[in-house]
Amino acid sequence: MRCYLALPLLLAIYLLTGCATTPPQRGTGDLGVVIERATGSIQVVETTHRTRLGQIAGLGDLSHASLNYSRDARHAYIFGRDGGLTKVDLLEMRIVKRVMQSGNSIGGAISQDGKLIAAANYTPGGVKIFDAETLDLVTNIPAIDQTGKSSKVIGLVDVPGNRFVFSLFEAGEIWVADMRTPSKPAVTKFRNVGKEPYDAMITADGRYYLAGLFGEDGLALLDLWNIEAGVKRVLNGYGKGEQKLPVYKMPHLEGWAATGNELLVPAVGRHEVLVIDQGKWAEVGRIPVHGQPVFVVARPDNRQVWVNFAFPHNDTIQVIDVQSRTIVKTLKPGKAVMHMEFTPRGEHLWLSARDEDRVGIYDTETFERIGELPADKPSGIFFTHRAHRTGL
Repeated sequence: MRCYLALPLLLAIYLLTGCATTPPQRGTGDLGVVIERATGSIQVVETTHRTRLGQIAGLGDLSHASLNYSRDARHAYIFGRDGGLTKVDLLEMRIVKRVMQSGNSIGGAISQDGKLIAAANYTPGGVKIFDAETLDLVTNIPAIDQTGKSSKVIGLVDVPGNRFVFSLFEAGEIWVADMRTPSKPAVTKFRNVGKEPYDAMITADGRYYLAGLFGEDGLALLDLWNIEAGVKRVLNGYGKGEQKLPVYKMPHLEGWAATGNELLVPAVGRHEVLVIDQGKWAEVGRIPVHGQPVFVVARPDNRQVWVNFAFPHNDTIQVIDVQSRTIVKTLKPGKAVMHMEFTPRGEHLWLSARDEDRVGIYDTETFERIGELPADKPSGIFFTHRAHRTGL
Protein backbone atom coordinates (compact mmCIF):
# COMPACT_ATOMS: atom_id res chain seq x y z
CA MET A 1 0.00 0.00 0.00
CA ARG A 2 2.84 2.37 0.84
CA CYS A 3 4.37 1.81 -2.61
CA TYR A 4 1.16 2.97 -4.32
CA LEU A 5 0.95 6.09 -2.16
CA ALA A 6 4.60 6.97 -2.70
CA LEU A 7 4.33 7.15 -6.48
CA PRO A 8 1.78 10.01 -6.65
CA LEU A 9 3.70 11.86 -3.96
CA LEU A 10 6.97 11.64 -5.86
CA LEU A 11 5.20 12.73 -9.05
CA ALA A 12 3.78 15.78 -7.30
CA ILE A 13 7.20 16.75 -5.94
CA TYR A 14 8.70 16.37 -9.41
CA LEU A 15 6.04 18.57 -10.97
CA LEU A 16 6.48 21.25 -8.32
CA THR A 17 10.27 21.37 -8.48
CA GLY A 18 11.80 19.76 -11.53
CA CYS A 19 9.27 20.96 -14.07
CA ALA A 20 8.60 24.42 -12.69
CA THR A 21 9.93 27.21 -14.91
CA THR A 22 12.05 29.63 -12.93
CA PRO A 23 13.09 32.87 -14.65
CA PRO A 24 16.87 33.22 -14.88
CA GLN A 25 18.45 35.21 -12.09
CA ARG A 26 20.26 38.38 -13.10
CA GLY A 27 21.49 41.68 -11.77
CA THR A 28 20.33 45.06 -13.02
CA GLY A 29 23.65 46.74 -13.83
CA ASP A 30 23.40 46.37 -17.61
CA LEU A 31 19.68 47.03 -17.97
CA GLY A 32 17.98 50.04 -19.45
CA VAL A 33 14.66 51.46 -20.64
CA VAL A 34 13.66 52.78 -24.06
CA ILE A 35 10.58 55.01 -24.08
CA GLU A 36 8.06 54.23 -26.84
CA ARG A 37 6.22 57.53 -26.87
CA ALA A 38 3.43 56.74 -29.35
CA THR A 39 2.15 53.63 -27.58
CA GLY A 40 2.60 54.55 -23.91
CA SER A 41 4.99 51.65 -23.43
CA ILE A 42 8.62 50.99 -22.59
CA GLN A 43 11.12 48.41 -23.72
CA VAL A 44 13.45 46.85 -21.18
CA VAL A 45 16.86 46.23 -22.78
CA GLU A 46 20.27 44.92 -21.75
CA THR A 47 23.53 46.38 -22.99
CA THR A 48 25.85 43.35 -22.70
CA HIS A 49 24.33 41.52 -25.66
CA ARG A 50 22.36 44.51 -26.97
CA THR A 51 18.99 42.80 -26.83
CA ARG A 52 15.41 43.57 -25.89
CA LEU A 53 14.16 41.65 -22.85
CA GLY A 54 10.52 42.70 -22.85
CA GLN A 55 7.88 45.40 -23.12
CA ILE A 56 5.66 47.02 -20.49
CA ALA A 57 2.53 48.83 -21.66
CA GLY A 58 -0.14 50.98 -20.02
CA LEU A 59 2.04 53.96 -19.03
CA GLY A 60 -0.11 56.75 -20.48
CA ASP A 61 1.18 59.77 -22.41
CA LEU A 62 4.96 59.38 -22.79
CA SER A 63 5.45 62.24 -25.26
CA HIS A 64 7.90 63.95 -22.88
CA ALA A 65 8.70 61.10 -20.53
CA SER A 66 11.67 60.86 -18.19
CA LEU A 67 12.54 58.51 -15.36
CA ASN A 68 14.61 57.86 -12.26
CA TYR A 69 15.89 54.57 -10.86
CA SER A 70 15.74 53.15 -7.36
CA ARG A 71 19.00 52.65 -5.47
CA ASP A 72 19.17 48.97 -6.41
CA ALA A 73 18.26 49.87 -10.03
CA ARG A 74 15.44 47.32 -10.02
CA HIS A 75 12.61 49.84 -10.18
CA ALA A 76 12.08 52.69 -12.62
CA TYR A 77 9.88 55.66 -11.75
CA ILE A 78 8.44 57.02 -14.99
CA PHE A 79 7.00 60.53 -15.27
CA GLY A 80 4.44 60.93 -18.07
CA ARG A 81 3.27 64.11 -19.74
CA ASP A 82 -0.28 63.35 -18.61
CA GLY A 83 0.77 63.66 -14.95
CA GLY A 84 1.08 59.92 -14.41
CA LEU A 85 3.80 58.56 -12.13
CA THR A 86 4.43 54.86 -12.62
CA LYS A 87 6.67 52.51 -10.65
CA VAL A 88 7.90 49.63 -12.81
CA ASP A 89 9.72 46.43 -11.81
CA LEU A 90 12.37 45.79 -14.48
CA LEU A 91 13.05 42.19 -13.44
CA GLU A 92 9.43 41.07 -13.25
CA MET A 93 8.45 43.24 -16.25
CA ARG A 94 5.36 44.69 -14.61
CA ILE A 95 3.78 47.86 -13.27
CA VAL A 96 4.00 47.93 -9.48
CA LYS A 97 1.83 51.02 -9.01
CA ARG A 98 0.59 53.99 -11.02
CA VAL A 99 -0.82 57.27 -9.72
CA MET A 100 -2.19 60.28 -11.59
CA GLN A 101 -0.56 63.05 -9.62
CA SER A 102 -1.12 66.13 -11.83
CA GLY A 103 -2.47 67.30 -15.16
CA ASN A 104 0.91 67.80 -16.83
CA SER A 105 4.30 66.63 -15.58
CA ILE A 106 7.72 67.01 -17.18
CA GLY A 107 10.06 65.01 -14.96
CA GLY A 108 11.28 64.35 -11.46
CA ALA A 109 14.04 63.25 -9.15
CA ILE A 110 14.81 60.70 -6.45
CA SER A 111 16.25 61.76 -3.10
CA GLN A 112 19.81 61.02 -1.99
CA ASP A 113 18.63 58.28 0.39
CA GLY A 114 16.33 56.78 -2.24
CA LYS A 115 13.21 57.12 -0.09
CA LEU A 116 11.45 60.01 -1.81
CA ILE A 117 10.29 60.63 -5.38
CA ALA A 118 9.65 64.23 -6.45
CA ALA A 119 7.56 65.15 -9.49
CA ALA A 120 7.88 68.51 -11.30
CA ASN A 121 4.56 69.75 -12.60
CA TYR A 122 3.32 72.21 -15.20
CA THR A 123 -0.39 71.84 -14.40
CA PRO A 124 -0.83 72.81 -11.69
CA GLY A 125 2.65 74.14 -11.08
CA GLY A 126 4.52 72.81 -8.09
CA VAL A 127 6.35 69.77 -6.77
CA LYS A 128 4.73 66.70 -5.24
CA ILE A 129 6.78 64.37 -3.06
CA PHE A 130 5.97 60.65 -2.83
CA ASP A 131 7.14 57.69 -0.77
CA ALA A 132 9.37 55.68 -3.13
CA GLU A 133 8.15 52.35 -1.76
CA THR A 134 4.40 52.92 -1.83
CA LEU A 135 3.94 56.01 -4.03
CA ASP A 136 1.82 57.50 -1.27
CA LEU A 137 1.83 61.31 -1.28
CA VAL A 138 4.15 62.72 1.43
CA THR A 139 3.83 66.45 0.80
CA ASN A 140 2.98 69.05 -1.83
CA ILE A 141 4.99 72.22 -2.53
CA PRO A 142 2.87 74.67 -4.59
CA ALA A 143 4.96 76.94 -6.86
CA ILE A 144 3.30 80.22 -5.92
CA ASP A 145 5.28 83.43 -6.48
CA GLN A 146 5.15 86.72 -4.57
CA THR A 147 2.11 87.90 -6.54
CA GLY A 148 0.10 84.75 -5.80
CA LYS A 149 0.49 83.30 -9.30
CA SER A 150 1.42 79.68 -9.99
CA SER A 151 4.48 78.81 -12.09
CA LYS A 152 5.55 75.80 -14.10
CA VAL A 153 8.34 73.88 -12.37
CA ILE A 154 11.36 72.86 -14.41
CA GLY A 155 14.94 71.75 -13.76
CA LEU A 156 14.12 69.56 -10.74
CA VAL A 157 17.21 67.71 -9.45
CA ASP A 158 18.32 65.93 -6.31
CA VAL A 159 21.28 67.30 -4.37
CA PRO A 160 23.21 66.09 -1.30
CA GLY A 161 21.62 66.55 2.09
CA ASN A 162 18.31 65.00 0.93
CA ARG A 163 17.37 68.20 -0.85
CA PHE A 164 15.67 69.00 -4.14
CA VAL A 165 16.38 72.11 -6.22
CA PHE A 166 14.06 73.40 -8.93
CA SER A 167 13.21 76.52 -10.94
CA LEU A 168 9.96 78.40 -11.51
CA PHE A 169 9.57 79.37 -15.17
CA GLU A 170 7.17 82.32 -15.05
CA ALA A 171 8.33 83.62 -11.66
CA GLY A 172 12.05 83.57 -12.47
CA GLU A 173 12.94 81.93 -9.14
CA ILE A 174 15.03 79.02 -7.82
CA TRP A 175 13.86 77.08 -4.75
CA VAL A 176 15.75 74.63 -2.53
CA ALA A 177 13.60 72.15 -0.58
CA ASP A 178 15.27 70.50 2.41
CA MET A 179 13.50 67.14 2.89
CA ARG A 180 15.16 65.93 6.10
CA THR A 181 11.70 66.17 7.67
CA PRO A 182 9.71 64.92 4.65
CA SER A 183 6.25 65.99 5.81
CA LYS A 184 7.48 69.53 6.57
CA PRO A 185 10.03 70.58 3.94
CA ALA A 186 12.10 73.70 4.63
CA VAL A 187 12.05 75.75 1.42
CA THR A 188 14.60 78.48 0.64
CA LYS A 189 13.52 80.79 -2.20
CA PHE A 190 15.77 82.86 -4.44
CA ARG A 191 13.92 85.60 -6.32
CA ASN A 192 14.68 87.45 -9.57
CA VAL A 193 17.27 84.96 -10.84
CA GLY A 194 16.57 85.82 -14.49
CA LYS A 195 13.81 85.74 -17.07
CA GLU A 196 12.16 82.38 -17.80
CA PRO A 197 14.51 79.66 -16.55
CA TYR A 198 13.65 76.75 -18.85
CA ASP A 199 15.83 73.85 -17.67
CA ALA A 200 18.73 73.22 -15.34
CA MET A 201 21.51 70.84 -14.39
CA ILE A 202 23.60 69.99 -11.36
CA THR A 203 27.33 69.30 -11.54
CA ALA A 204 28.33 65.71 -10.80
CA ASP A 205 29.55 66.54 -7.29
CA GLY A 206 26.19 68.09 -6.44
CA ARG A 207 27.67 71.52 -5.76
CA TYR A 208 26.61 73.85 -8.59
CA TYR A 209 23.07 74.22 -9.89
CA LEU A 210 22.79 76.08 -13.20
CA ALA A 211 19.56 77.20 -14.82
CA GLY A 212 19.42 78.31 -18.43
CA LEU A 213 17.38 81.41 -19.24
CA PHE A 214 15.06 81.48 -22.23
CA GLY A 215 13.95 85.10 -21.83
CA GLU A 216 17.49 86.51 -21.89
CA ASP A 217 21.06 85.46 -22.54
CA GLY A 218 22.84 84.09 -19.51
CA LEU A 219 22.72 81.45 -16.80
CA ALA A 220 21.70 81.50 -13.14
CA LEU A 221 24.25 79.81 -10.85
CA LEU A 222 23.67 78.62 -7.26
CA ASP A 223 26.63 77.35 -5.24
CA LEU A 224 25.07 74.87 -2.81
CA TRP A 225 28.22 74.81 -0.66
CA ASN A 226 27.76 78.54 -0.08
CA ILE A 227 24.03 78.90 -0.37
CA GLU A 228 23.98 82.07 1.71
CA ALA A 229 25.72 83.88 -1.17
CA GLY A 230 22.57 83.52 -3.25
CA VAL A 231 22.21 83.15 -7.01
CA LYS A 232 24.88 84.57 -9.29
CA ARG A 233 24.42 85.50 -12.93
CA VAL A 234 27.02 84.14 -15.33
CA LEU A 235 27.54 84.44 -19.09
CA ASN A 236 25.42 87.58 -19.16
CA GLY A 237 24.77 88.72 -22.72
CA TYR A 238 26.76 85.94 -24.42
CA GLY A 239 24.81 86.58 -27.63
CA LYS A 240 24.63 90.35 -27.38
CA GLY A 241 24.39 92.02 -30.76
CA GLU A 242 23.72 88.73 -32.55
CA GLN A 243 20.43 87.68 -34.15
CA LYS A 244 18.83 84.67 -32.50
CA LEU A 245 17.64 81.88 -34.76
CA PRO A 246 14.17 80.31 -34.44
CA VAL A 247 13.97 77.91 -31.48
CA TYR A 248 12.16 74.75 -32.58
CA LYS A 249 13.05 72.74 -29.50
CA MET A 250 14.41 73.84 -26.14
CA PRO A 251 17.89 72.54 -25.26
CA HIS A 252 17.91 69.93 -22.51
CA LEU A 253 20.38 71.06 -19.91
CA GLU A 254 20.55 67.77 -18.05
CA GLY A 255 22.42 66.69 -21.15
CA TRP A 256 25.15 69.28 -20.60
CA ALA A 257 28.64 67.85 -20.78
CA ALA A 258 31.00 68.36 -17.87
CA THR A 259 34.51 67.56 -19.10
CA GLY A 260 36.95 68.07 -16.27
CA ASN A 261 37.30 71.82 -15.67
CA GLU A 262 34.97 72.80 -18.49
CA LEU A 263 31.29 72.61 -19.34
CA LEU A 264 30.07 72.28 -22.91
CA VAL A 265 26.53 73.65 -23.17
CA PRO A 266 24.04 74.28 -25.99
CA ALA A 267 23.45 77.92 -26.87
CA VAL A 268 19.76 78.85 -27.12
CA GLY A 269 18.83 80.03 -30.62
CA ARG A 270 22.34 79.54 -31.97
CA HIS A 271 24.19 76.87 -33.91
CA GLU A 272 26.92 76.74 -31.30
CA VAL A 273 28.15 74.85 -28.29
CA LEU A 274 29.55 77.15 -25.60
CA VAL A 275 32.66 76.20 -23.64
CA ILE A 276 32.61 77.43 -20.03
CA ASP A 277 35.49 77.49 -17.55
CA GLN A 278 34.01 75.88 -14.45
CA GLY A 279 36.40 77.67 -12.13
CA LYS A 280 35.78 81.21 -13.40
CA TRP A 281 32.29 80.56 -14.80
CA ALA A 282 33.29 82.45 -17.91
CA GLU A 283 33.01 81.65 -21.60
CA VAL A 284 36.32 80.43 -23.00
CA GLY A 285 35.25 79.22 -26.43
CA ARG A 286 32.52 78.42 -28.94
CA ILE A 287 32.24 75.47 -31.26
CA PRO A 288 30.15 75.96 -34.43
CA VAL A 289 27.87 72.97 -35.05
CA HIS A 290 25.41 71.71 -37.65
CA GLY A 291 22.22 73.12 -36.08
CA GLN A 292 20.67 74.18 -32.79
CA PRO A 293 21.92 71.68 -30.20
CA VAL A 294 19.42 69.83 -28.01
CA PHE A 295 21.56 67.32 -26.08
CA VAL A 296 25.30 67.78 -25.58
CA VAL A 297 26.44 64.55 -23.93
CA ALA A 298 29.94 63.59 -22.75
CA ARG A 299 31.32 60.08 -23.08
CA PRO A 300 32.18 58.76 -19.58
CA ASP A 301 35.91 59.35 -20.13
CA ASN A 302 35.15 62.99 -21.15
CA ARG A 303 37.24 62.71 -24.32
CA GLN A 304 34.26 63.00 -26.66
CA VAL A 305 31.01 64.95 -26.68
CA TRP A 306 28.12 63.82 -28.89
CA VAL A 307 25.55 66.41 -30.02
CA ASN A 308 22.09 66.07 -31.56
CA PHE A 309 19.96 68.84 -33.01
CA ALA A 310 16.49 70.35 -33.22
CA PHE A 311 14.32 70.27 -36.36
CA PRO A 312 15.11 70.61 -39.25
CA HIS A 313 18.59 69.23 -38.55
CA ASN A 314 17.48 66.35 -36.34
CA ASP A 315 18.75 63.60 -38.64
CA THR A 316 22.35 64.41 -37.71
CA ILE A 317 24.80 63.69 -34.88
CA GLN A 318 28.16 65.41 -34.49
CA VAL A 319 31.06 64.22 -32.33
CA ILE A 320 33.35 66.81 -30.74
CA ASP A 321 36.89 65.98 -29.63
CA VAL A 322 37.14 67.79 -26.30
CA GLN A 323 40.90 68.30 -26.33
CA SER A 324 41.02 70.03 -29.72
CA ARG A 325 37.43 71.40 -29.62
CA THR A 326 36.93 70.20 -33.18
CA ILE A 327 34.23 68.09 -34.81
CA VAL A 328 35.76 64.73 -35.67
CA LYS A 329 32.70 62.94 -37.03
CA THR A 330 29.30 63.76 -38.51
CA LEU A 331 26.77 60.94 -38.66
CA LYS A 332 23.33 60.59 -40.25
CA PRO A 333 21.72 57.94 -38.03
CA GLY A 334 18.13 58.46 -39.17
CA LYS A 335 15.12 60.74 -39.01
CA ALA A 336 14.36 62.58 -35.75
CA VAL A 337 17.21 61.55 -33.45
CA MET A 338 15.64 62.25 -30.06
CA HIS A 339 18.03 61.03 -27.38
CA MET A 340 21.48 59.55 -26.79
CA GLU A 341 22.79 57.38 -23.96
CA PHE A 342 26.27 55.94 -23.37
CA THR A 343 26.78 52.50 -21.90
CA PRO A 344 28.23 52.76 -18.37
CA ARG A 345 31.87 52.72 -19.51
CA GLY A 346 31.29 54.49 -22.79
CA GLU A 347 32.29 51.91 -25.37
CA HIS A 348 28.91 52.18 -27.09
CA LEU A 349 26.29 54.87 -27.63
CA TRP A 350 22.59 54.11 -28.11
CA LEU A 351 20.35 56.63 -29.90
CA SER A 352 16.69 56.76 -30.79
CA ALA A 353 15.59 57.48 -34.37
CA ARG A 354 11.94 58.24 -33.69
CA ASP A 355 10.65 58.57 -37.24
CA GLU A 356 12.34 55.36 -38.36
CA ASP A 357 11.04 53.30 -35.41
CA ARG A 358 14.41 52.03 -34.30
CA VAL A 359 17.26 52.40 -31.85
CA GLY A 360 20.78 52.53 -33.29
CA ILE A 361 23.88 51.33 -31.42
CA TYR A 362 27.30 52.79 -32.26
CA ASP A 363 30.91 52.00 -31.39
CA THR A 364 32.34 55.23 -29.96
CA GLU A 365 35.89 54.57 -31.20
CA THR A 366 35.16 53.54 -34.79
CA PHE A 367 31.78 55.36 -35.12
CA GLU A 368 30.43 52.26 -36.84
CA ARG A 369 26.83 51.21 -36.28
CA ILE A 370 27.10 47.81 -34.61
CA GLY A 371 23.45 47.04 -34.02
CA GLU A 372 19.87 48.23 -33.90
CA LEU A 373 16.59 47.32 -32.24
CA PRO A 374 13.07 47.96 -33.50
CA ALA A 375 11.03 50.33 -31.32
CA ASP A 376 7.71 52.14 -31.74
CA LYS A 377 8.51 55.88 -31.98
CA PRO A 378 11.39 55.72 -29.48
CA SER A 379 12.51 58.79 -27.57
CA GLY A 380 14.30 58.68 -24.22
CA ILE A 381 16.91 56.00 -23.48
CA PHE A 382 17.90 55.54 -19.83
CA PHE A 383 20.44 53.00 -18.52
CA THR A 384 20.50 51.89 -14.88
CA HIS A 385 23.92 53.36 -14.07
CA ARG A 386 21.94 56.59 -13.60
CA ALA A 387 20.81 55.16 -10.26
CA HIS A 388 24.17 56.06 -8.76
CA ARG A 389 24.65 59.56 -10.16
CA THR A 390 23.49 62.83 -8.61
CA GLY A 391 20.99 64.73 -10.71
CA LEU A 392 20.00 61.81 -12.92
